[in-house]
Amino acid sequence: MTALPTTEPVRIVVAGAPRRSALARLLGVFGSGVVRAVLAVVAVFWLVPVLGLFVASLRTESDNNTSGWWTVFTAPAQLTLRNYRALLDNTEIMRSFGNTVLITVPATVLVIVIAALAAYALAWIDFPGRDWLTVLIVGLLVMPIQVALIPISRLYGLFGLFGSIAGVVMFHVAFGLPFAVFLLRNFFAGIPADLLEAARMDGAKEWLIFRRVVLPIGLPAIASLAIFQFLWVWNDLLVALVFADDRSAPITLALRSQLREFGTNIDVLATGSFLSMVVPLVVFFAFQRFFVQGVLAGSTK
Repeated sequence: MTALPTTEPVRIVVAGAPRRSALARLLGVFGSGVVRAVLAVVAVFWLVPVLGLFVASLRTESDNNTSGWWTVFTAPAQLTLRNYRALLDNTEIMRSFGNTVLITVPATVLVIVIAALAAYALAWIDFPGRDWLTVLIVGLLVMPIQVALIPISRLYGLFGLFGSIAGVVMFHVAFGLPFAVFLLRNFFAGIPADLLEAARMDGAKEWLIFRRVVLPIGLPAIASLAIFQFLWVWNDLLVALVFADDRSAPITLALRSQLREFGTNIDVLATGSFLSMVVPLVVFFAFQRFFVQGVLAGSTK
């Protein structure tokens, strides 16, 4: 009968809790309530200029010239919608507002469509030079817009695009594509390969896979890109200042001309500025759920 091997008891040493930093101990003492209060105070100070702009847009020119906007809290009778009615009758401002929509919407849609197709090809289609093309696109991210203003101005002059809405849209599309392709390509590359292979085994072609599989999964990233591109183009002044004329000027250029001609016309400037700010806010809050998903995408992978 063989003897069983002898065993010795194993000593388990339980280590103490990790040492917390001084900042972590301080936050633990005060709790999250203090942090939320500080963030609330910062948010209030951040929104004070927006509130001042909104109140100034509801006051007459004489009230804005003689007193500060905060006096409305003691004299609410100053508030009026006269400025907005006058703005609707301002032909130049309303035409520029329409030009802004005609510039921003095509520039956003074209960037999303072209970037989504290119990103899918760079992520899942094997073709010669794919890696070098990806590196080239990443390199274009560091190119400043100012470098291309003069060469593209000469090119637009040759083709008759200078001063047109189409020329402004093409410039925004060209300089919005590198970031868009880079963003969507990284998101599409994170899609499980087994999902695409299963679709190919079922007989789906690349276009059907892109439309039925990749696009629904990539909707958060596409929504985030749409918000970024829309805000960049809507608030742009430099490109419009160089390539747009009086007929194709967006709202930012029209407000700048109002400031140059009527430096004390705060009622027109405040009303037009707040009106131009409302549309991006509506777009952001409409796609906020997808925007948060796109920003957090990949954090749990």
